[in-house]
Amino acid sequence: MLKIISAQEAASYINDGDVVAFSGFTASGAPKVVTEALAERAKAEHEAGKPFKIGIFTGASTSDHLDGVLSLADAIDFRTPYQSNVNMRNSINSQQIHYFDMHLSHLAQELRYGFHKKINIAVIEAADVSENGEIILTAGVGIIPTAATLADKIIIELNSFTPKSVRGLHDIYIPLDPPNRREIPVYKPSDRCGDVVLKVDPDKIIGIVETNLPDGLSPYTPADKITETIGANVADFLASQLRENKIPSSFLPIQSGVGNIANAVLGSLGANRYIPPFEMYTEVIQDSVIGLIRTGNIKFASGCSLSLSDDMMTEVYNDLNSFRDKFVLRPQEISNSPEVARRLGLITINTALEADIFGNINSTHVLGTKMMNGIGGSGDFARNAYISIFTCPSVAKGGKISAIVPMVSHLDHSEHSVKVIITEQGIADLRGKSPVQRAKTIIENCVHPDYKQLLWDYLKLGGTNHTPHTLSACFKMHQEFLNSGDMRKTNWTK
Repeated sequence: MLKIISAQEAASYINDGDVVAFSGFTASGAPKVVTEALAERAKAEHEAGKPFKIGIFTGASTSDHLDGVLSLADAIDFRTPYQSNVNMRNSINSQQIHYFDMHLSHLAQELRYGFHKKINIAVIEAADVSENGEIILTAGVGIIPTAATLADKIIIELNSFTPKSVRGLHDIYIPLDPPNRREIPVYKPSDRCGDVVLKVDPDKIIGIVETNLPDGLSPYTPADKITETIGANVADFLASQLRENKIPSSFLPIQSGVGNIANAVLGSLGANRYIPPFEMYTEVIQDSVIGLIRTGNIKFASGCSLSLSDDMMTEVYNDLNSFRDKFVLRPQEISNSPEVARRLGLITINTALEADIFGNINSTHVLGTKMMNGIGGSGDFARNAYISIFTCPSVAKGGKISAIVPMVSHLDHSEHSVKVIITEQGIADLRGKSPVQRAKTIIENCVHPDYKQLLWDYLKLGGTNHTPHTLSACFKMHQEFLNSGDMRKTNWTK
């Protein structure tokens, strides 16, 4: 019989050097109380002069309840993949935590392949669990179907904030591994290929920790003039592709990244009268998606997590029957599958930290050295998209940083995966263009006026080479920011 235990008892089963996998994807579905008890245990061990660090596999980012408290307690040896917690980020950038970035679709299968350290314990947030090991997950799936299979032991956080009536919202499917793998049988976003519950060996379950906590997500900041303009530019571009018959008249499924720009883009797509109601095949279902489902602009959304603000999540749970046939939650190797993305013909829209004038994208590193969050699923989608779009404001830090530079300071997506770049300044369609043509299109359409002449002058430095870089100057804008705090002061002749 499954037994109820305290968070402290659960934490006592996790030892120094263990590798722990956590459920969820973003804060949604991530454990909340076992991790806080574990952080307290780590502090006590350190005060006693004993080592205590664990390795962590997760779906993506988590929350202060997990990444925040464990990084502050110096309880993490290594961590992968995507993260977004400020304390975690600081520890990564000071080399206190060994962080290796990964495409999100790769992690579960690489764990099964044996490429990484063995998982000792999986900690799973659940809405319900049965004596025979059937688990109803909460709002996020991540890697936990694979991790639960591989783990020696399992701890359940039974969170009553999520009603048991969420049963049926999930589609839990683990593909076969090579050489026996077949196609993932998803041919439209609403197709299902797996089970509504996660099935585990009940003998592996150490105990159940009872909780009643929301994910703690706040609404995203309302769109401002810049994000609204970026969103409108994306919608106008896709509407033009419809008019030119470059997108089927029925439209194609949308994949959208996370954050304020993504919310603004989705809002603009819903408001554009030329874009028909559409489906989504994406990672994260945000507040804006729920609004567009209610208005009929989004017909169906497939994702890995329901990453809603607490108020919006409560509304959805209270009106679950209205949404039951409108979205599905899957493991990330299915939601982010390159095979499925290519087959469905996704229009992918992701955010860049930095782009260069030849169409390369930096999604992860500030000034090429400091990790921001991680590549997430952008690579899974962009390389396999029908049309891949990257968006960003043209400047940052009050104009002291240009998001468009001669050469990206870190490369996540090469020019071969990037079809369109869009800022609040305009749209650069890079398809079918040579490096010089791409550079001219990006400078003319996407660069802030304060930086246009500077980048035109850089382009001239390269002469008549196929990709006219000047290696002695290509990072001068970055260096100028480090020296003076303002890229606009860059002088190519010094």
